[in-house]
Amino acid sequence: MSPLVSEGLNLALYGMGTVFVFLTLLVLATMLMSWLVAHRETAAVVALPADSAGARKMAAITAAIQQHRNR
Repeated sequence: MSPLVSEGLNLALYGMGTVFVFLTLLVLATMLMSWLVAHRETAAVVALPADSAGARKMAAITAAIQQHRNR
């Protein structure tokens, strides 16, 4: 095999290996961030408003969402 072909194959393998490693790390980072966000959302606590007007608004919004979901 000529040295030019050998160098070309060597360069192609290094390039594809680099891209493969980068994409694998990108997928792992995305999965880690998704896992962290999912756990943060389940741990989040919704604070209800203390005043009665805010509580009435929250009740109306909750009722509207429930009615929309039941359609």
